[in-house]
Amino acid sequence: MNKKIVISSNTSWSIYNFRLNLARELKNQGYEVFIVAPYDKYTERLKEEFEYHNIWMNNKGTNPIEDMKTTMEFYKLYKKIQPDIVLNYTIKPNIYGTIACSLLGIKTINNIAGLGTLFIKENFVTKIAKWLYKYSQRKADKIFFQNRDDKELFINEGLVKKNKCDVLPGSGVDAKKFVPLEDENKDNKFRFLLIARMLWDKGIGEYVEAAKIIKSKYKNVEFQLLGPLDVVNPTAITKEKMNIWVDEGLVKYLGVTDDVREFIKKADCIVLPSYREGTPRTLLESASMAKPIITTDSVGCRDVVDDGVNGFLCKPKNANDLANKMEKMLKLSYEERKTMGEAGRIKMINEFDEKIVINKYLETIKTILKN
Repeated sequence: MNKKIVISSNTSWSIYNFRLNLARELKNQGYEVFIVAPYDKYTERLKEEFEYHNIWMNNKGTNPIEDMKTTMEFYKLYKKIQPDIVLNYTIKPNIYGTIACSLLGIKTINNIAGLGTLFIKENFVTKIAKWLYKYSQRKADKIFFQNRDDKELFINEGLVKKNKCDVLPGSGVDAKKFVPLEDENKDNKFRFLLIARMLWDKGIGEYVEAAKIIKSKYKNVEFQLLGPLDVVNPTAITKEKMNIWVDEGLVKYLGVTDDVREFIKKADCIVLPSYREGTPRTLLESASMAKPIITTDSVGCRDVVDDGVNGFLCKPKNANDLANKMEKMLKLSYEERKTMGEAGRIKMINEFDEKIVINKYLETIKTILKN
């Protein structure tokens, strides 16, 4: 009888975009793979390859009654599926999925990617979140972090036991899919591109301020933004705000896409001035496509860039320093930027290849199931 593995996240979108190759590899290894996530437009694609189960959760809310409902849903579902092991991703499955599994004696491997807005500003909700993490993570069998800073923070705060923890290079990057591509229609314009959900915490405000500074000195420079706008998040940027920036000629908003490669290909430099991340997938993909990068010297972001080698690091929440690094990038020759990009590609293959992440999961699963 094949062992059953559940992959659970707060959206089908994130499983399809970040965990699909892991799910496929587990299936190839002879495991029975189940997907547990709220229904969205990516669910049907997952259902073509795996058994899918819908689960209700309010991703942005902190209502204890709603969260109790989600925990009960996890419990009923796992009692029915009877998996041997559950791989949890994102906050609610990590906390409530783990609690449900512990009640049923099911093994869990949790993946704590960036701590998001919760840990940027300390408040009452942060205190509750920390308590919930502490309570639930004691019951997990293994906890993966996406950078050393987050791992150390959790250990130092007493939220996790050190012997259960390990660090993964983010969710990895598919280096065969994200390859260097030449832009055949290159014009004289220099393009900076920021790919993210349109949130203030991603440093969008600093990016726009830096665009103002650069545009006052240089002519043919374009500042592009790619990613969902007006999302349900306390730090979301509104459509009205974006329209003002676009009308002022500061930025070009490109909307959303299922394939970022076409946009990365046409950009000269990828920028992410985020305040805090797990390990930003868009930077891994851009570096794998041999693009130079500018990002902040902050948790998660700094891991992707060797300053001056495959890009530049700037100070977080500092538009002037970001503009300085952008100007530095503009002043480099095409050959110098190409060399930077090539260094980034090598770094991705050596340190961040998706295969590293998948192999770590396979080993960990085997060890836990053996015990």
